[in-house]
Amino acid sequence: MSIPVAQACSFLFVPATHPERLPKALASGADMVIADWEDAVAPADKAGARAALLQAVALLDAAQRARLLVRINAEGSPWFADDLAALAQVMALGLAGAVVPKAEHAQTLQTVARAAGPEAALLPLVESVAGLAACDALAAAPQVARLLFGHLDFQVDAGMACAEDEMELLPMRMALVLASRRAGLAAPIDGVTVDTRNPERMTDDAERARRMGFGGKLCIHPAQVPLLHATFDPDDVAVAQAHRVQQALRDAGGGVCVLDGRMVDAPVLRQAEQTLERHARALRRGA
Repeated sequence: MSIPVAQACSFLFVPATHPERLPKALASGADMVIADWEDAVAPADKAGARAALLQAVALLDAAQRARLLVRINAEGSPWFADDLAALAQVMALGLAGAVVPKAEHAQTLQTVARAAGPEAALLPLVESVAGLAACDALAAAPQVARLLFGHLDFQVDAGMACAEDEMELLPMRMALVLASRRAGLAAPIDGVTVDTRNPERMTDDAERARRMGFGGKLCIHPAQVPLLHATFDPDDVAVAQAHRVQQALRDAGGGVCVLDGRMVDAPVLRQAEQTLERHARALRRGA
């Protein structure tokens, strides 16, 4: 069963120049698949990537199309106008929406929305200092479903050289979490883990994202998807504890109570409810 963009945890990139990989990506268990017209496609292959994706999408069923996003090229690039024309064609086939790279202006999102249509979800990719400064405006733009963090491009734009733990980027990540909350959006999506052969790094990055309030991560390899889900999907112990919290508050008539020596009040209950919501999404993913 497909999960809506606003509830998705895993977003797996696939180069649009390799449309034969789409079925495998969709079968990977990823909540959403992003067909990429931007970074994964060489300049000489842009036109071919658009045509290839249109042909590939025509072979997918409706449920698969509903899990598919397209990353277009950035406004100001030589390919932006042609991407918008092609986006209108693929969106007419029932895709979920578009990832907008190097997003810095709400007006850009309005331009993409007009091309993609009123049903398209827009996911601005914040990849620059200007984009971070505009994150409230981006989050508030019509049809925006989630904010995405392009932390690699952000480091280049800001002149940063982060350590392996990326502690330097904590304020930027938190800014996206807070902007999403202020706009009433679902939690933002963190950037990719480039080391595809190191499951521990992927798990550590996913755990940091979860603790900070992100709703998931971008992925560049199918093997990263189950690692991400294992971090974000509550295990049986967490689910059982969430039910215990709910029951303890019901037994207390909705007031403050003590469970296992710890105070349980409204914020604790809300955390338990969030755990159960993530569990329900995990169950829908496997249905």
